[in-house]
Amino acid sequence: MSDTQTTLIKRRAEMKTGPIEACHGGGGAVDWVEVLGPADLSGRGVKFIHDDVLPPGASVGLHKHADDEEYYYIVSGEGVMTLDDKAVEVQAGDITAVFPGGRHALHNTGLTDLRFIVICTNP
Repeated sequence: MSDTQTTLIKRRAEMKTGPIEACHGGGGAVDWVEVLGPADLSGRGVKFIHDDVLPPGASVGLHKHADDEEYYYIVSGEGVMTLDDKAVEVQAGDITAVFPGGRHALHNTGLTDLRFIVICTNP
């Protein structure tokens, strides 16, 4: 009989939460929920999944991904995403990707919270 895990369920009450001040040098605080983290995903292609909220005016600072990929799926709200050196408007339903060597940042330019799912993977 194999002891390799083949399924997983994690309840919201079990997830790590908290504000992250000045995330990657950004302004304000990100309301952060670690949906799945390294302890849940050891040996998997996905490194982590977060459910994050940026209040109006807050931002995730510009940062580079050296050896992983990161996807931001915008659930609600609107803002400006910087992808390398290009600023693009994003809104609910949009997804952005940063591959190894790429840089990105996110700024909530709207009047409501900007909620986004972050998926970080190994390339």
